Amino acid sequence: MKNLKTQVGIIGAGPAGLTLAHWLKKNGISSVILENRSREYVEGRVRAGLLEQNTVDILTELGLANRLRKEGQEHHGVYLNFDGERTRVPFGELTRGRNIWIYGQQEVVKDLTDAWLEAGETLLFEAEATELKNFETDSPEIVFEYQGENGILECDFIAACDGFHGIGRKTLPTENFREFTVTYPFSWLGILANVAPSSDELIYAYHERGFALHSMRSETVSRLYIQVDNDEDVSNWPDEKIWEELATRLGTENWELKSGPIFEKSITPMRSYFIDNMQFGNLFLAGDAAHIVPPTGGKGLNLAIADVKHLVDGLTDFYQNNSRESLNNYSKTALKRIWRAQDFSNFMTTLFHKQGEHGAFKYQLQKAKFDYIKTSKAYATTIAENYVGLPFEAFED
Repeated sequence: MKNLKTQVGIIGAGPAGLTLAHWLKKNGISSVILENRSREYVEGRVRAGLLEQNTVDILTELGLANRLRKEGQEHHGVYLNFDGERTRVPFGELTRGRNIWIYGQQEVVKDLTDAWLEAGETLLFEAEATELKNFETDSPEIVFEYQGENGILECDFIAACDGFHGIGRKTLPTENFREFTVTYPFSWLGILANVAPSSDELIYAYHERGFALHSMRSETVSRLYIQVDNDEDVSNWPDEKIWEELATRLGTENWELKSGPIFEKSITPMRSYFIDNMQFGNLFLAGDAAHIVPPTGGKGLNLAIADVKHLVDGLTDFYQNNSRESLNNYSKTALKRIWRAQDFSNFMTTLFHKQGEHGAFKYQLQKAKFDYIKTSKAYATTIAENYVGLPFEAFED
C-alpha cells in the first residue's frame, strides 16, 4: 500500500466525516476518508432519523439533499402525551418557520457516500486507523491497515469522526480534557416495523407503566420505543407483548396504534457523555467521538453536523487567511451548543420517563411541567426552539 497525502485526514465515514469532506471540498480543501467498517455495514446500520433545520439547510447548501427533500418527511410539530392526555407543540409557528425532517441516518450516509465516490474522491472502506502520529506537529500521520497491508496517510490535520470507541478520543491526551458521564436508570427497547405510522408527527408519552415514543422512518416503516430496565433482555419481549404495551402507553381517546411485522429489536442504554476539550495540536474530534446524548432530544447526528460546521470554519480560515484563531477556539465554540443539547436532552428524558412511584414527588414535577406546556406559549416556544435546533448565530458572542 503506497502512502497517501492530503490536507485533512478524516477517520470515519459517518455523517460527520462525510459532511466534513464534502464541505471542505466545496471550500477548495482536499481530504481522504478512512473507514474501518465495510460499505455495506456503514450504509445498513439504522441509527438516528431526525434532522434539525440546521442540518437540512447545510445538506441543501452542499447540494446533497435532493433525495432527502424528495423522500424525507418534514414535520411541523410534535405531540406530547401525559397520562393519556395529548397536546401539540407547533414548531414552525413558534420558531418563524423552522422545522425538522424525518430521514434515516443510513440514508444520509448513502447519499453522501454516493456523491463522494461518484466525484472520484478517496474513501477507503475496511481501512482501520491503528495509530495517530505527530499530531502535535505540522506533519500528522495516520497509520492504517488496508487489504492486508500497512499504509500512512500524511496530512496537515486529523479529523477524528470515528465514534465513541474510535482511535481519535483514545489518542487525545487524557490530561487535556475532563470527562462528564451520566448513566440513566433505564433503557429503550426499540423496534422497526413494516407498518405505516399511526401518527403524522412524533409522539412522546409518559405513562404510569413507563415512557413510550412513536416515530417513523418512512411512509411504510414505523420506529417505536418503550422504556425498560437496564438489565432487560430482548427475548422477554415477543411481538404481541410489544404492541400491547405500546398501545397502552401511547393511547389517547379516539386514537389507535397500528401494528405490523417487526423486523428489528434492540435495547439502547440511556446516557450522556462528553469531554470539554475536543482538540490537541492538529488533532480534532467531532460527533460521537467527543459527545453522546440520550436519544430523547434527537440531537446526536445534529450535534455532529454542528461540530463539522465549526471545524470547517476553522480549517477554511487557516487555508484561506493563514489564521489559526478559529481552529484554536473550535472546542470553545462547539461546547456552547453541546451544553445546550445536553440540557435539552436531559430535560426531555426526565420529563417523560417514569423515575419513581407513580404519583410521587418526581411525578408531580413532571405533570406540572406538562401542564405548563399546555398553557404557556413561552414554555412551548423554548421546547420548539431547542427541538428544531437553535440557529448558529444564537451561540455567537
